Amino acid sequence: MADVIFYEKPGCAGNARQKALLLASGHALQVRNLLSEPWSVSSLRPYFGETPVPEWFNLAAPRIKSGEIDLDKITPQAALVMMIIDPILIRRPLIKVGGRCEAGFDPERIGAWIGLQPTEKRVSDTCVRTEAAEAAALRAENESGAAPAAD
Repeated sequence: MADVIFYEKPGCAGNARQKALLLASGHALQVRNLLSEPWSVSSLRPYFGETPVPEWFNLAAPRIKSGEIDLDKITPQAALVMMIIDPILIRRPLIKVGGRCEAGFDPERIGAWIGLQPTEKRVSDTCVRTEAAEAAALRAENESGAAPAAD
C-alpha cells in the first residue's frame, strides 16, 4: 500500500469521499491543506504533467464559473501564477506518491497507479454540491414529465 500525500480543501465533501476510499484501499494518508500550502511554480507544476492547461483548474471555482478566466486562452505560466495567488482555482485533490504527482481524482487512473477498492458509488473529483444539484434537477424533470433542457 502507498503513503499518499493528499492536498485537500478542508471541509470539501468530495475530498472526504476520496480520502475514505484511499483509506479503505489500505493507503496511509498525509492530509494537507491545499489552500494554505506555500505553493511556488516549481512545487505546483509537477501535479499537472502533460495535461492540457484547462484541466488544471477547479471548474467549480467562482472565477471559472463566472467566465472571468478564459481557460482556452490562458498560458501555463499565467495559470500557475493565478493558482498560487488564488489556490481555490487548483483542481483537487493534489496527490503525491513517491516521485509521482497527480491533480484530480480519476478512480481508474489512481486505481491503476496505486490500487483502489471497488465501490458501488462512483468517487471522482466532481464537486459533491454540483452532483447533488444536477441529480435534483434531473429528479424534478422526471417528476414533472418535462423534457430535459437542451445545452
